[in-house]
Amino acid sequence: MLYLVAALAAPILGPVIYGWLHDRPSAVRLVDGFVYVAVPVLVAWQVLPHAWDTKSFVPIVMLGLGILVPTVFERASRALETHTDNLALVVGLSGLVLHALLEGAAFGPGDGDIPVPFALATILHRIPVGLVIWWLIRPRHGVGLAATGVFAVVLATLGGYVLGAGFSGTDHGAGVTLYQAFVSGSLMHVVFHQGRHDPTHEHSH
Repeated sequence: MLYLVAALAAPILGPVIYGWLHDRPSAVRLVDGFVYVAVPVLVAWQVLPHAWDTKSFVPIVMLGLGILVPTVFERASRALETHTDNLALVVGLSGLVLHALLEGAAFGPGDGDIPVPFALATILHRIPVGLVIWWLIRPRHGVGLAATGVFAVVLATLGGYVLGAGFSGTDHGAGVTLYQAFVSGSLMHVVFHQGRHDPTHEHSH
């Protein structure tokens, strides 16, 4: 139960850190740099283990498609750029929510003793998840939608916990893994192609 509480609180710390640093101009670039490092690490956390276990490059290909497809649509029409950006953001967020659901199930009471290194790694990596969501959504769409994105991850974790070990032990098939890989690519596209879009600091660099 303690692990679950920590896992639920961790994503909320991301926006707290963002808010604390955002009003310090010297820290803005630090936050940006952290996100640019954190997103590839989070993507690797979701995609590479399955690729390694199955000795398959298909998840890597799907990751590449997740990056490429939004780019192609944006290059095809400038009018589609904003819509494609928002759609890629929603798709990327759905992947984080799905991943949170599976993590919550791993903390379920039927799973027995959870290894401490696994629990700590899972909890700690959720802090940058919350930070990345806030970093992407808050400047674009305001506090309300950003909070909705963060709490969607929290609620998905709680939902996975309620579903418990039966859900985490279910073979969800290659489709879920490939979907996570694709949406991870979409998330990377939004971060590296569109960035933070914060007019407050656009002219401070």
